[in-house]
Amino acid sequence: MEWRVISIGTLPANPLWGEKGQVRTGHATTTLVVAGKKRILIDPGLPDQIIAARLAERANLAPSQITDVFLTSFRADCRRGIGAFANAEWWISEAEREGVGVPIAQRLKDLNPDDEEDQVLKDVLSRDVAVLQRCRPAPDRLAERVAIFPLPGVTPGLCGVLLEDPRFTVLVTGDAIPTVEHLERGQVLAGAIDAGKARESFTEAIEVADMLVLGRDNVVVNPTKKPF
Repeated sequence: MEWRVISIGTLPANPLWGEKGQVRTGHATTTLVVAGKKRILIDPGLPDQIIAARLAERANLAPSQITDVFLTSFRADCRRGIGAFANAEWWISEAEREGVGVPIAQRLKDLNPDDEEDQVLKDVLSRDVAVLQRCRPAPDRLAERVAIFPLPGVTPGLCGVLLEDPRFTVLVTGDAIPTVEHLERGQVLAGAIDAGKARESFTEAIEVADMLVLGRDNVVVNPTKKPF
């Protein structure tokens, strides 16, 4: 098994830097995992053309060579470039699929067909539904030694990906731990759907992994673990 970061993500605003409001375009950290015949891309957060270019730069791969795409959550900036991977299987946790799908369906139902703004929103939500329908509920394992790791709280069914390397464990955390500042201060992302569950997931993430691929940051060694 091999893995590498394809693109380092960023928050639209990092409150731990004293930022308020959107100061940049947010996008998730994108990670590639190669396990056997599987080439799994996690959270393609950049637009199609940009994520394709990053994939070529970092791994010498074309989008057509990716076999699977996994979304840690259904947040828009975790899936912005998913359309570039039309030949791949798209995966998301069943809890996330249901947790976001029902509210989207209800919002669509409540829209006023005579309201112009509602019709614009309908187009956006309809595109979201199309992506969500294409995403299949992820199995417990995407490949040998590549396990789905539930980290709910920030979103209803957020899931990381646990890479079971013989030497150490690596956890792709998604927004369960977004940045190194959040990690160092023990803080979860502001605006979590369930702050209590988010804190539990944060704790579980740092208990299980030797290395962490943060949701909007780079790879870090778990500061609570002994050097290896």
